[in-house]
Amino acid sequence: MRGKELRGMRPEELDSKLNELVQTYFNLRFQLKTGQLENPKRIGQVKKDIARVKTIKREQL
Repeated sequence: MRGKELRGMRPEELDSKLNELVQTYFNLRFQLKTGQLENPKRIGQVKKDIARVKTIKREQL
C-alpha cells in the first residue's frame, strides 16, 4: 500500500480500509499464537499499513 493510493481515497474509504487492516492484524496475531502463521513478516507490514492510514487520516483533518 502506497501513500499516493491512500491520499486519493475519501475519508469513508480510509475508515473502511482501516477497519479491514485492523481485522487482518487481529487474525494474523491469532494465527501466530496458534502456530498457523506462515509468514510472520506480514504482521509488520500490516502494522505499517495501519500507521499509514492513520497518518493520512490525520493529515486530511
